[in-house]
Amino acid sequence: MCQFTKPFQDALYIIEKIEQAGHQAYFVGGCVRDLLLKRSIGDIDITTSATPDKIQTIFDQVIPVGIEHGTVIVRHNKVSYEVTTFRVESDYSDGRHPDSVQFIDKIDQDLARRDFTVNALAMDKYGKIIDLFHGQEDLQNGLLRTVGDGMDRLKEDPLRILRAIRFSSQLGFKIENDTLSAIRDVKPAVEGLAVERITAELQKLFAGNYVKAGLIYLTDLRIEKHLPVLKDYQVLKKLSETIRPVHTLSEVICLIHRTEPKMDVRTISKGWKCSNRVLNEAIQLNEAITYYTINGLNNMLAYKLLPDFYMAFSRITEILFSQKVKEEELIKLRKNLVILSKKDLDIDGNDIIKLFPDKKKGPWIQELLIKMEELVIQGNIENKKTILKDWIKWNPPVVK
Repeated sequence: MCQFTKPFQDALYIIEKIEQAGHQAYFVGGCVRDLLLKRSIGDIDITTSATPDKIQTIFDQVIPVGIEHGTVIVRHNKVSYEVTTFRVESDYSDGRHPDSVQFIDKIDQDLARRDFTVNALAMDKYGKIIDLFHGQEDLQNGLLRTVGDGMDRLKEDPLRILRAIRFSSQLGFKIENDTLSAIRDVKPAVEGLAVERITAELQKLFAGNYVKAGLIYLTDLRIEKHLPVLKDYQVLKKLSETIRPVHTLSEVICLIHRTEPKMDVRTISKGWKCSNRVLNEAIQLNEAITYYTINGLNNMLAYKLLPDFYMAFSRITEILFSQKVKEEELIKLRKNLVILSKKDLDIDGNDIIKLFPDKKKGPWIQELLIKMEELVIQGNIENKKTILKDWIKWNPPVVK
């Protein structure tokens, strides 16, 4: 019997409520796996014999996110729980969704349709584990193995190829030999996957504590040859030599560009169909790395880089340079800055225009403000209007 952690204790209400209505209900999948591995618990998923319409009558707050596939979200105490009806599936013509779903009342067939043995685990409200495919044994041995025939499982949804490698990155598990063989045979099917699904898996892979092992699988199995953007370059092999876990897609993009400069940040982002937010974050991180490469750690770096990106910048420097820039160092520098934005300068464009009334307005005004900004930030001049004006008088702008 497993000892429940708090996330499971909070979710027991869902299980008990379903059972009180005369149906079966179990915790299932990754949450059970992570409980057995004593890892932090993410989302709690529940599988049940109750159909989605029955779940909607049992609970007040239900969101029918995937009701045609038997899945709804139940909200309880401001937490979302994915509740899915026991089901069996037909063929996957599109390589992603089953052509049809049939609801059933026994959990064994439901577990048989899952991807890997370590994810085909269920647990009742007493902590008793249901393990029909030796998933606990594979957990103990650190093995990733498909449920049933590997070729069938991977052909149903080729994303499972990337999921296997992603799990190896997260858990440090080896992929079992028969499953590896199936991956080699099915890997071209990855090219038919939606780019967004591939990108989501790659982001999780790069965040894994054993990311180096994951990248080695991608290169040794030559899967990168079937991935958008990566297929044109052998960047992952080189990156695997120094890689450490990075937590955002923007960090991944920045790292790939720094490892292979021919792969432009914008090109990578576009090829992976990233949002403008991710692109802008990657650009900012890349610019900060460029600045650091030339100037080292100083006030200007702490000023230009938004504090939200300090941790990401720190992770990247640990990979790219011999010495890591600690987040605390950047925070300390920022706390001691005289100004935090250009608005804090004690001089503005109007002041400069008044100093040079005969000069034609133009880009030189902004350029001068940028110069003032840098001098103040680096501590080379005091942020006082009179002092700033005197400096400008002694260093008049050259207006073309």
